[in-house]
Amino acid sequence: KITVDDKGDKIFYIESITGRTYKVEGAYYLSNVLMQLSLAKEENKQIMLLRPYYIYENPVDRTSRMIRELFWDGLTRRIDEEHLPQVLKDEKVESDYYYLYVPYNDRLGYNYFSNVANNNKELNMKVELLPEVVTSEYVRDLGDEPSRHGLLSLALEKNNNGTYEGVPFVVPGGRFNEMYGWDSYFINRGLLLDSKFELVIGMVKNFMYEIEYYDKILNANRTYYLTRSQPPLFTSMLTELNNKIPNKQLLYDALNLAIKEYNNVWMTKPKLTDIGLSRYYGTGLGIPPETEEGHYDWLLKGYTNRYNMDIEEFEKMYNEGAIDVPELDEYFIHDRCMRESGHDTTYRWTVDGKDRCADFVTVDLNSLLYKYEIDIASVIDNYFNGEIELYDGTITTSEEWYVKANKRKKLILNYLWDEEENLFFDYNIVDNERSDYISATTFYPLWAIHPDDESAYIIDKEKAGQLISKALSYLEEAGGIVATAKEFAYKAGQDTLERQWDYPYGWAPHQMITWRALLNYGFEDEAHRLIYKWLYTITKNAADYNGTIPEKYNVATRSHKVFISYGNVGTEFDYITREGFGWMNASYQEGLSLLPNNLIEKLRDLIPPEDIF
Repeated sequence: KITVDDKGDKIFYIESITGRTYKVEGAYYLSNVLMQLSLAKEENKQIMLLRPYYIYENPVDRTSRMIRELFWDGLTRRIDEEHLPQVLKDEKVESDYYYLYVPYNDRLGYNYFSNVANNNKELNMKVELLPEVVTSEYVRDLGDEPSRHGLLSLALEKNNNGTYEGVPFVVPGGRFNEMYGWDSYFINRGLLLDSKFELVIGMVKNFMYEIEYYDKILNANRTYYLTRSQPPLFTSMLTELNNKIPNKQLLYDALNLAIKEYNNVWMTKPKLTDIGLSRYYGTGLGIPPETEEGHYDWLLKGYTNRYNMDIEEFEKMYNEGAIDVPELDEYFIHDRCMRESGHDTTYRWTVDGKDRCADFVTVDLNSLLYKYEIDIASVIDNYFNGEIELYDGTITTSEEWYVKANKRKKLILNYLWDEEENLFFDYNIVDNERSDYISATTFYPLWAIHPDDESAYIIDKEKAGQLISKALSYLEEAGGIVATAKEFAYKAGQDTLERQWDYPYGWAPHQMITWRALLNYGFEDEAHRLIYKWLYTITKNAADYNGTIPEKYNVATRSHKVFISYGNVGTEFDYITREGFGWMNASYQEGLSLLPNNLIEKLRDLIPPEDIF
């Protein structure tokens, strides 16, 4: 890589075949030369063509073009014979073999992949049929040494020549080499803007497969995620695709499965609570195996003296169920809940020093479910004349779903809206009190509406303005929206151990949700300011650091140099980045699509936000 941190005068001269000499000066332009040489070398070209346009290309144009022309392809996967070597490998778990698991009732998939394994011994792949009923004990026992955790199959489609191929999907990148639940929605927003419609259709079909065969949209398609989901965004994904590429049959089929998931996953216990709102609650036993080695050592070392064994031995015995530790069982209930929320990890649900995610009904989840309800009602109204017969023969109407939405809206306002603070908070159903922890999720109820239908607004414009003003005073930083307010993160103990979904870190989904929330209510100036801050952060880091587009940023310092938790995916590469990071790529394309031309021109000149706003 060539970056601003390298020393030297950073001047290079290139002589063209016509005899003209080009002076290339500065880390950004030199890194462009390096990228072009790397691409040309890979294509085995005898003459390496260095095009001046690409060397001197503006960093805004270059970043957007690289996402559109290179990164999406670099993140695209299929699960089939040709592409299995790319997707079987899992950095998060070591195993003697590469395991591929197929749902019990997908015999076509099982036969296909069994033939692939028999015909491709070099894959070192074992194909297993999942049991008819997948239990937490079954998933836990897959982690016995040697580990048998592996990839979960997704949809296959028949080609014109009669053979099968995997339906495409896009992964986040780096160590996340599978299809994730909520990542995919935000990724799809970028794909739609870049007219990658086949990929968006593929993602929708793969989620339909997951609901049909795994009973829910999974955290991701690996076996250790079988017992938990992620933030529900399927109806938003579906309706946004249908607005671009109308397909009534796909809409009908997907709507059936969205309703199935809504009823069977989010509206049943333990996720549905007695107050009528839902919570995250990922089930499972033992220690989540996808975490990096040593992740829980700080927790487990307290038990080594009690059981007279080292951490490794204790962890093995606990995972096998050979020792009973109720307080650890309780800890991992809340830990899995946090992971299902997508906000892993945060002090947002810490009470008296303990993580208690499962004790909270959250603003984000119930806003997303409210969006499900009004989306389903709207689709039935607009495409099926107000009522629809489902696969099982039952009839459901738009009116039923509007009733559900109105009921949830009242509960959200009753439990999650603080009239005095003018903010939305999570609610502790065990202690019967509202949290005071200010998070970017306070914007979700402003996002989860249909802007052209004021009757669907959870709060009116006046209250929304008060919320926006108050929330931005806590959450707006130099580089965009921070995950949680500084004052509250530190109060919870962040001065001793940082967590990546707290201050000072900023994430693409929070930015994209907040922008749309503000635009829904007509707060364009505030939205454009936040968009500019975020895009400036991405562009400046990409220009200074060889095209780097990472998973997250420190938005207080506008830096990608983040070493918390797993580090920062998307920063480790040689010569040229080929992926960026999925939802970060999408946020860049969406931000550009929403920013006025006069601000795009200032961004092209890399004028800092503080010199504009």
